[in-house]
Amino acid sequence: MKCPFCSHAESKVIDSRESGEGDIIRRRRECESCQKRYTTYERVEEILPMIAKKDGRREPFDRLKIIGGLKKACEKRPVSTETIEKMVDGIERELQESGEKEVPSSRIGQRVMNALHRIDPVAYVRFASVYRSFKDVNEFMEELKGIVEGKK
Repeated sequence: MKCPFCSHAESKVIDSRESGEGDIIRRRRECESCQKRYTTYERVEEILPMIAKKDGRREPFDRLKIIGGLKKACEKRPVSTETIEKMVDGIERELQESGEKEVPSSRIGQRVMNALHRIDPVAYVRFASVYRSFKDVNEFMEELKGIVEGKK
């Protein structure tokens, strides 16, 4: 493991621990050259499907992109970062278990909207307004009416 301080290639592991739910190993290391200590995290590389965008582009699944969108939608709402992480973990797990090589972005967007609808209706409307690209106020009002009436 290359030292982040001096770029020396050799280090020794001082301590190893499982973190999170046991799917990540945290290692405390010491550089054999400069003796500075640093932490590394090791996790299994999971193979996730490519995401097929509406415009025809293909891109790798990016959990940080989903987390960013959820944080914006949940800003100043009583939704914890832990709740957001769990939502994204569930989506990621679902994608891994599907075994598909390619998944349409609309499926991921719908999954996020379903989860948000159960957690926080205001965050749901915020996310939906960006995701669905409402063309006018009437479309937005229809969405709100559906929430109020309990249809969505």
